[in-house]
Amino acid sequence: MDSLYKQVTIALNKGSNPEKPVFLQKFFKTEPGQYGEGDLFIGLSVPQQRTISKIFYAQASLDDIKKMLHDPIHEFRLTALFMLVLKFEKTKDEKLRKDIFDFYLNNTAYINNWDLVDSSAEKIPGAYLFDKNRTLLLRLAESESLWEQRISIIATFYFIKKHQFEDTLAIAEKLLYYKHDLIHKAVGWMLREVGNRDFQKEYDFLSLHYQTMPRTMLRYAIEKFEPELRKKFLEGSV
Repeated sequence: MDSLYKQVTIALNKGSNPEKPVFLQKFFKTEPGQYGEGDLFIGLSVPQQRTISKIFYAQASLDDIKKMLHDPIHEFRLTALFMLVLKFEKTKDEKLRKDIFDFYLNNTAYINNWDLVDSSAEKIPGAYLFDKNRTLLLRLAESESLWEQRISIIATFYFIKKHQFEDTLAIAEKLLYYKHDLIHKAVGWMLREVGNRDFQKEYDFLSLHYQTMPRTMLRYAIEKFEPELRKKFLEGSV
């Protein structure tokens, strides 16, 4: 019988669309010097990948998922993360949850585009650390890896949904002056999510930092503000 890895890759390849990879390579910035340099695509939709992950996740071992996550094809890595998230969410075995969390942290080099981070950081490290010490996220925020930095802030989305904002604000402060716009967008997004639940918390944070934070970060953070207040922030007159 074929290995599970082979079964999954056959299923993924069957759904590929040869017309989509060119668009996806441009969308995910795969040219030399861009953040997704060298990434490869076969042209699967996200719903296709989610469907396949639901079929195979229960029987997949971490070794099976590792083979997929280390594959150069982007959709294989994203499907591997969908499977990993499902295994984490469906189990009540604390040892397995810890193993999945450790596996995730040991493989961040392959969680190397924004959609890979955004589909998993909240749901694995965020969920796992909710009732534990969270200083690891501060260390990831100080990493030299763009993707570990994005993991650090997106993981806090889990806490935000539980109305806990302190970690988000602390990590946002650490990442305020990082140069990459993928961090600007992620931090601005998480600040906006804080504000959606506690406007005053976001307002107080922005009042301290809005004049020096990157413009993209500010625009993302104030997207839902009333037009007049948004204008004041953009004009520097708050």
